[in-house]
Amino acid sequence: MSEFTVWAPEAKRVRLRLPDADHEMRVGRDGWWRVEVPDAGTDYAYLLDDDDQALPDPRSAWQPFGVHGLSRRYDHSAFAWTDDTWTGRQLPGSILYELHVGTFTPEGTFDAAIGKLDHLVDLGVDMIELLPVNAFNGEHNWGYDGVCWFAPHEPYGGPDGLKRLVDAAHARGLGVVLDVVYNHFGPSGAYAPRFAPYLSDRTTPWGQAVNLDGPHSDGVRRFILDSVLMWLRDYHLDGLRLDAVHAMPDTRAVHLLEEIAVEVESLAVHLNRPLSLIAESDLNDPRLISPREAGGYGLQAQWNDDAHHALHTLLTGERQGYYGDFGTMECLAEVLTGAFFHTGTWSSFRNRQHGRPVDPRTPGHRFVAYLQNHDQIGNRAVGDRLAASLSPGLLRVGAVLLMASPFTPMLFMGEEWAATTPWQYFTSHPEPELATAVVLGRRQEFATHGWSAEAVPDPQDRQTFVRSRLDWAELDKPEHRAMYDFYRRLIALRKSRPELSDPHLFAVEVRHGDRFLVMRRGGCLVAANLADKPQRVTLPGVARRVLLATAEGVTVTRDRIDLPAETAAIVAL
Repeated sequence: MSEFTVWAPEAKRVRLRLPDADHEMRVGRDGWWRVEVPDAGTDYAYLLDDDDQALPDPRSAWQPFGVHGLSRRYDHSAFAWTDDTWTGRQLPGSILYELHVGTFTPEGTFDAAIGKLDHLVDLGVDMIELLPVNAFNGEHNWGYDGVCWFAPHEPYGGPDGLKRLVDAAHARGLGVVLDVVYNHFGPSGAYAPRFAPYLSDRTTPWGQAVNLDGPHSDGVRRFILDSVLMWLRDYHLDGLRLDAVHAMPDTRAVHLLEEIAVEVESLAVHLNRPLSLIAESDLNDPRLISPREAGGYGLQAQWNDDAHHALHTLLTGERQGYYGDFGTMECLAEVLTGAFFHTGTWSSFRNRQHGRPVDPRTPGHRFVAYLQNHDQIGNRAVGDRLAASLSPGLLRVGAVLLMASPFTPMLFMGEEWAATTPWQYFTSHPEPELATAVVLGRRQEFATHGWSAEAVPDPQDRQTFVRSRLDWAELDKPEHRAMYDFYRRLIALRKSRPELSDPHLFAVEVRHGDRFLVMRRGGCLVAANLADKPQRVTLPGVARRVLLATAEGVTVTRDRIDLPAETAAIVAL
């Protein structure tokens, strides 16, 4: 016999549809409907009230026919894992590598990604961070329109494919973090709200917000908590990146994020390996990563857009939109020593005060920093990377400042060889009206910034997706191989010198001047010249030798360093 259960607290009638027949289900006081039936195949669906439309299971672990199709039962215990000796990978000291399964390789599958893992081991990264892989409508998408929060996307390889990727990563010493979206459902194939009040009357930029504090929200929260635990337990993942937690309104005394942290901590103890929770937040609120004993939520880390903005504006000179308050050496110095730039200070983009100071005792590894990520590339009009506008010299200077910072560094796929392929916004919605709305919305958004409709790539055009695939053949070209070799040396140096990954913000000392910066990291000094002319910079100590330079011509004489234009160096004291 097999038991089927589904939560539908407001339904008057629920039936289970199997290949042989429909079966009436019984409801308990908790709103859960149950039925036991003889084993009759693996594909199933539910029918609500007297509607004859077959709906997939909101908790479906497998959607082999797409998000509109029947669900299929899946036995997590049947997979033959080989990572029994895996003890996990903690976030402190790690370097992250963000990748999108669909564009990381030409094939765009979990299995194809396995073939590139040795490249990442050679590069020196410690954990890969997968963009969302839960099932969404259509073939290709960024993943943030997911609607099945328990089922990996079938075109990527389904449940077994994700497990093979994680298993192979662990065999090579790589941890795996998964980006998950619990702040909204995608616009197509979201059947869960048909079963229960999963949505509130509040909105996010992407649709209705999830019901975390209204009637029946206990079941909604349990739905999210069970999804979190499933990814970590059943797929052996090492962490989750929680998308846009600022778009998860929750007025309860105990915030959902704290509940997640508590249950994940218990799971980590049970599994005897570290599990990391990384928040994406627009709030500049250190309570997310403060210990629960200090009144925080107890998450392990959060993305730090201020660090990105401080570096991006100095490297590119861009000042539009939310970049307006950034772009000075003083700003970068504040970020390197205090994590946030907006700490209760005025934000011209928001036209109000923004943020809260970070306790200087907070370790820097709780902030994930980056020069590029999927948002900061893909949400540009044409999806252009830094390599499209910056010189190789400035790309290297940015890399040094990132890797020598007290934060947890993260690279975006292809960044390590200065990939020239763009990463654009792409969708494959099969519904004509939705497809048209997405295209028009994208064009209208960038028209306000002066872009013509013809210049903005059509998200629904398959070529937009194809253009966004990495071109691995670029690694055979001397200029790209040189950049890759530089990243390898830089990462190796960071790992060989403890002071370069020291997370203590209070120990970072920064001096700066006209387009140059000197940062003391224990027994090392990081000197960066962002100017288009050579500069002689006085050092706060006597330099013994150059450990790494981004270009030829760097010379050190006791307490000064001569840096060619657009050059950085790390020297030992």
